[in-house]
Amino acid sequence: MPTILITGANRGLGLEFVRQYAAAGWRVLATVRDPLSGRATSEAGGQVYVADIADETSLRRLKTSVAATMFDIVLNNAGVYGDRQDFGDVDVAEFLRVVRTNTIAPLKIAETFADRMDGRRIIAAVSSKMGSVADNGSGGSYAYRASKAALNMVVKGLAADLRPRGITTVALSPGWVRTDMGGAAAPLEASEAVAGMRAVLDRLSPADSGKFFHFDGTELPW
Repeated sequence: MPTILITGANRGLGLEFVRQYAAAGWRVLATVRDPLSGRATSEAGGQVYVADIADETSLRRLKTSVAATMFDIVLNNAGVYGDRQDFGDVDVAEFLRVVRTNTIAPLKIAETFADRMDGRRIIAAVSSKMGSVADNGSGGSYAYRASKAALNMVVKGLAADLRPRGITTVALSPGWVRTDMGGAAAPLEASEAVAGMRAVLDRLSPADSGKFFHFDGTELPW
């Protein structure tokens, strides 16, 4: 049975990833920060593990908890948007919190589980078009944009470092999705965005490692 690890799976895109992969017959291991928020994840078909992905001690405990498991896909979905990031009102501590969660944590997860990959051998990260330098024509959202641009560079670096191990790494853009983060005005349902990203992952080859894909399959500019 193919196996996937999904971070940040208590709501939104993460929960929808759990639903769709479980329905497709995958074994789904999923992380949540708060044990009380894991009920929906469990009901959707995931095996729930409580872990703070931004804490290295928590990641070591997670690795021990799943010591007997090998993964086809490790999917870095957990992320935060952050507050106070408009020009003239950037909060430094909040900026660093966003980068720690959105950028450093996926790198540490790759370091933690690179020796636990088998089968498909894919490490993917949910990024954003807001992390595309070429696509930024509106400014603002400094912490979030910077964290996702840095995440894209992490993915590019992992592609080079993990190629000898046969691991493919990619960044994914879900589009603007109706979630707690995306808001009610977003045009996409989570189910559509996740189905698109799953289709991208399904057709990946090693030649795609280090690339940045929109949910509709198009390759995005860095």
